[in-house]
Amino acid sequence: MTPLLCACGLSFSYRDRQVLADVSFSLDRGEVLGLVGPNGSGKTTLLRCLDRILDPEGDFRLDGRDLYSMSRPEIARMIAYVPQNSGALGSATVFETVLMGRRPHLRWSVSEEDKQKVSEALSLLGIGDFASRRADRLSGGERQRVLIARALVQDARLILLDEPTSALDMRNQIEVMDLLRRLAEEHRLAVVAAIHDLNLAARYCHRIMMLKEGRVLGQGAPSSLLTGGMMRAVYGIEAVVKDEMGVPYVVPLRPSENDNLVEIV
Repeated sequence: MTPLLCACGLSFSYRDRQVLADVSFSLDRGEVLGLVGPNGSGKTTLLRCLDRILDPEGDFRLDGRDLYSMSRPEIARMIAYVPQNSGALGSATVFETVLMGRRPHLRWSVSEEDKQKVSEALSLLGIGDFASRRADRLSGGERQRVLIARALVQDARLILLDEPTSALDMRNQIEVMDLLRRLAEEHRLAVVAAIHDLNLAARYCHRIMMLKEGRVLGQGAPSSLLTGGMMRAVYGIEAVVKDEMGVPYVVPLRPSENDNLVEIV
């Protein structure tokens, strides 16, 4: 089966500073890919390139279609992007906020189908009771569910998320990551999430891609990449990697003595 997403040789520079260099990967339907790496490694830039907010060099295809040949409305119907720090939702109701995700499909007015899709997404994410509540009065975990619901109603095949758990407590981090994995598997979506927490990535991502200074240092199953050697090479730290119920668990110890520059994650 042809992968849903194929990216080959993606590179991007801000003026004379190269931020991404020759990034290549593919992603199947039903799969969650975690982007991990130190601050400044290019994770957010890669997400913006995938959403065509930025225009990288290289080849990028979604479901066999060349993204460079597609219009912005066409891209919006296929790709949903949830940026970091997008929690300021305003005074609209939860229903109205999620309905905004239908914008790529709207014509002259909101149809009953549009309203039904919003109701289904709210129910699926367990926030149906919040439909008439003001979005700016929700907790952090509830806001993140609203943002994911808004992405879902786009009927997008690819969902991109930048640090979806960064402002959440432990319980909400687990609930959001579990939700993303279930949505990917049950609805055959592809999900790419930039995430700092390696242990969450190991538990909920089917594969991870490790970035440093805009280059891919490795990609594959978390169990094959989360090793002491990779922690030293990517993050400049010494760490012990344990096995917890078949899932790798990273315990950071100290900065690596043979690394002059230590990335603060």
